[in-house]
Parts: sequence; structure tokens; C-alpha cells
Amino acid sequence: MILNQKGLIALIVGMALVVVISNIAVSYPINDRLTWGALTYPIAFLVTDMTNRLFGVSKARTVVYAGFLIGVILSLWAADMRIALASGSAFLIAQLLDITIFDKLRQKTWWKAPLISTIISSAVDTLLFFSIAFIATGLPWVTWAIGDYGAKLAMAAILLMPFRFFLSLIPSNPNKSFDQA
Repeated sequence: MILNQKGLIALIVGMALVVVISNIAVSYPINDRLTWGALTYPIAFLVTDMTNRLFGVSKARTVVYAGFLIGVILSLWAADMRIALASGSAFLIAQLLDITIFDKLRQKTWWKAPLISTIISSAVDTLLFFSIAFIATGLPWVTWAIGDYGAKLAMAAILLMPFRFFLSLIPSNPNKSFDQA
């Protein structure tokens, strides 16, 4: 039980850090099509999917809600308010969607749930975030959104490797969360 609580706290802290770092990084373009946030934010989906696989839907929602709250509060201090609000809105909707899709696919081949849930929820996240954060700013947000989504797709594929590694640490029954063990 203590290990589970420490694990959840670590996941919440990790989620909050990903949100804050990404909210700062999105203000720094790499080029005309991409910001640094596109490379950091997809880690949030890895955290959500690992939590969902290890602890189940309820704990995954707890990590999302707590990470959201801490991340948005810190982002209001560390990033532009419009970015923080756009991020919080997009994050919450996309991560909860990710949890739902992942759960429906959890019985499939190990890679389907994290990949498909991330592809769909990343599209929602990208659309919401960029339209809320940058509409009417004169910045090339549509181009950034397209580049961002492309980067999220690439990161979704790349992050399957650490997901598989962490999955190998799960007890022999992959459908049994640690809470049920």
C-alpha cells in the first residue's frame, strides 16, 4: 500500500512537471512549424497510460486531476496566463479521453491501448490548446498545431519503448492492476 501511494505521488509530481515544463517550452519555437512543447508534452500521455495500466482508471484520473491542478497553478506563475488556461483546458479533456480510450482497449495487444489512445487524445489536445492559446495573436498557430501534432505522433511511437519496458515490470497478469494484487 505504501509503495502504491509513493508511486502515485511520483506520478502526480511527474505529471505536474510535464505540464509546467511544456507550458514554458511551447513559447519557444524550434522552427516555423514546431515548438519545444511538442517534444515534452507527449510524456504526459506516457504517465497517464502507465498509471492506467498499473493502477487502473480511478487512479489514472486521480493523477490527471492532481497533476492538472498543480500544473495549472504552477503554470499561472511560470507561463503566460493564456497558455496556462489553454493548457489546463486541453490537458484535462485530452487526458480524460485518453484514459477512457485506453481502458476500452486495455485487453488488446500491449501497444494498441497506449498508441491509439494517445493518437486520438493528442489530436483533441492539439486542436483545443492551439486554438485557445494562440487564436487572434497573429502567431502562426495553425502551422505550429500541425507540426505539434506530427511531433506528438512521432513521440507516441517512440514512447512505446519505455511503455513496454515499464510493462515488463508488471506482475505476470497484465490485466491485474497493483491495487488488485
